[in-house]
Amino acid sequence: MKRTVRDALGEMKTQNGVSLLELGKDQPVMLAFLRHFGCIFCMEAMRDIAERRTEIEDRNVKICLVHMAEPKVAEGYFKDYNLHDIDHVSDVECKYYEEFGLIKGNFNQLFGLQVWLRTAKLAYKDFSTLKRRQIGDGLQMPGVFVIHDGQVIESYIHQKASDRPDYSQMTACCSTS
Repeated sequence: MKRTVRDALGEMKTQNGVSLLELGKDQPVMLAFLRHFGCIFCMEAMRDIAERRTEIEDRNVKICLVHMAEPKVAEGYFKDYNLHDIDHVSDVECKYYEEFGLIKGNFNQLFGLQVWLRTAKLAYKDFSTLKRRQIGDGLQMPGVFVIHDGQVIESYIHQKASDRPDYSQMTACCSTS
């Protein structure tokens, strides 16, 4: 029998032991599956989320990051982006990535021309002084989901590692104003 998203959310636990099903019961949750730590696009995602955090949380949307590292290691990275107190889920085996339909990237998705061009721009302009080692599966593609009460209400599945979701637009569905 195939597992449902609801099953996965019930099994996924934050660093505080709270299931994502419970976390998303009373309010929407923006669940961002990150690429490996060390990836420049993972750094960009954390920076973007940190910059939009107030706007997202003002919409009564909780933020939860899914990563491929041990929790304490991830917390060190989150601290660098002022996300030290954010909910997060460790998925070292990429089980939940797969259950949410996030694939291993092919050559073009990971190393194609558009990916290289954005990598060069970010490496030169934004992240030139950061040197990080890879922690996680370098082939794993990221994605972002807004969940509420066990259901996915918005999703963004990257077609290339360099894709940049609009986190504000994704959570606009949750605005009460």
